[in-house]
Amino acid sequence: MNSFLLRLCLLLSLGAYGLAQADEALIRKNLQARLPDMGKIDEVRKSELPGLFEVRVDGVDIYYTDAQANYLIDGILIDTRSKRNLTEERVDKLTAIKFEALPLKDAFVVVRGKGERKLAVFEDPNCGYCKRFERDLQKVDNVTVYMFLLPVLGADSMEKSKAIWCAKDRGAAWLDWMLREQAASAAPASCDAGAVVRNAELGRKHKITGTPTLIFSNSTRVPGAIDNKRVEQLLAQAAKP
Repeated sequence: MNSFLLRLCLLLSLGAYGLAQADEALIRKNLQARLPDMGKIDEVRKSELPGLFEVRVDGVDIYYTDAQANYLIDGILIDTRSKRNLTEERVDKLTAIKFEALPLKDAFVVVRGKGERKLAVFEDPNCGYCKRFERDLQKVDNVTVYMFLLPVLGADSMEKSKAIWCAKDRGAAWLDWMLREQAASAAPASCDAGAVVRNAELGRKHKITGTPTLIFSNSTRVPGAIDNKRVEQLLAQAAKP
């Protein structure tokens, strides 16, 4: 009897596994056939809501569908019991950036004081909030800032970013523009500004859609312009073991 029950449980579990696999294949097939412009489907998995599947597209875009992909939901899933935004939590996990994994070769460095504390910042040279943030950041000492030029505000932002990246002293050119409105000379054709293009791609991958965005050494991510006191608090937290 025990042997029979064991075999029955095994068959049921394999059947459930096969059904899950079939659901995923059917969802992919139907979505790709019916919505060819949807983008690359990276993953299909069960959501927290029974009967609803999560579809991850182009890296971090989240949609929901039924087992036959007859309907597609573009919205957020909220657990009303815990008041958790499950979609937001999922996107945050997918777009998280570990500080140690940042491509620091694509940033230029500004060191203040001993530079013992570390901070990465993504900024657009045409961003007014970034200019306000830069004025406050001048009051923060003992920090090494890795500045990632992120042109998200249009073609002019790309040109300004390339000009700053190609300047002889990138840090000085950056501060001249952000603090004093003194523009850097246009980038020469011979300058390799590929870092700026890679930064734009990095921003898309991790959904950095606004500037400034700060990444502290403990990988805490903070969007928006914060004042120097808040920067100091977060630097202190990041330094804790």
